Amino acid sequence: MSRTEITPTEITRADLMSMADYEAIRATKRHELVSVKRPRRLPVGPDATFYFECYETMWWQIHEMLYIERGGEAQIGDELTAYNPLIPKGRELVATLMFEIEDADRRARFLDGLGGVEETCFISLDGEEIAGNSEEDVDRTNAAGKASSVQFLHFPFTDAQVEKFRDPAIQVMLGIKHPKYAHMTIMSPDARAALGADFS
Repeated sequence: MSRTEITPTEITRADLMSMADYEAIRATKRHELVSVKRPRRLPVGPDATFYFECYETMWWQIHEMLYIERGGEAQIGDELTAYNPLIPKGRELVATLMFEIEDADRRARFLDGLGGVEETCFISLDGEEIAGNSEEDVDRTNAAGKASSVQFLHFPFTDAQVEKFRDPAIQVMLGIKHPKYAHMTIMSPDARAALGADFS
């Protein structure tokens, strides 16, 4: 999508397909989405992955939920309410952060004491940090200090920060600085090109 095109920021009822029509294109759309998701998947350290969301990923997610759960018209409102907030609104990047540890015992030990990790995620633009803000609908850290394995984060940008993000001469870092898990990665040009389309 070029910068001159308007990036959609909301999915409406009119954007949704019937399940019969969706089923007919489901395999093709899944294949197409691989290329959309690839540059949006950014590992940070050995156990964390940021999946940066957009209109296309949330359109797919809503249709998948409707397809799997078969809740029909009654389910649509809940899915729109759940997933529309994860579509970037023009001056932000939105990510699902997942701590992907297959071994259940190691995962439980890892998440214990990782509380507040959602408050330590950041994007750095030439040393200037943009802190991630977590979704406020659910507390992602429990009273015992255990973190959820899934976090939803918004990174708000100013106009000047968007220009920095789009400047290939400026290094962009994505990181976590929790005492128990402190890692950073440099965003690749492919990732920055994909995420840059989220700004409008």
